[in-house]
Amino acid sequence: MNNEYQEKIREEVNGFFDTATFKADDIDISFRENVFMICLKMNDPKILIGEKGQTLSEIQHLLRLLLRKKMGDDIFIEIDINDYKEKKKRALQDIVKDVADEVVFYKKEKVLPRMNPYERRIVHMALKERNDVQTESIGEGFSRKVVVKPIF
Repeated sequence: MNNEYQEKIREEVNGFFDTATFKADDIDISFRENVFMICLKMNDPKILIGEKGQTLSEIQHLLRLLLRKKMGDDIFIEIDINDYKEKKKRALQDIVKDVADEVVFYKKEKVLPRMNPYERRIVHMALKERNDVQTESIGEGFSRKVVVKPIF
């Protein structure tokens, strides 16, 4: 990815947030693993994060559509506000490791509550290195869940 292209992305992202009714104290944009990571710092992030991160997901979707239209390419972005997603990711990883230990101990599969695609991916990635459990997504649409199963 050339610097000129990255700078154009940076301008569009800054323009998006400048024209919004909310203001970020700091916007950091980096590029890693083919994804533009957009990290915002602000005093009152609740309105942008929303219930269970729903508003944050919607903002991310809108910005991705805007960038696709402006840049003519399918661009992947990840927006985080005050490290909300990072903290949530770490907490979810800790929970599923405990669930995996429980599944192995009792030799019985466990169905986790429904999750969005981002959360399901975190679960699969957190447990993929373990050789004593496997994960599988089940269900359809907004009702998809992850099953953690013991490997005998």
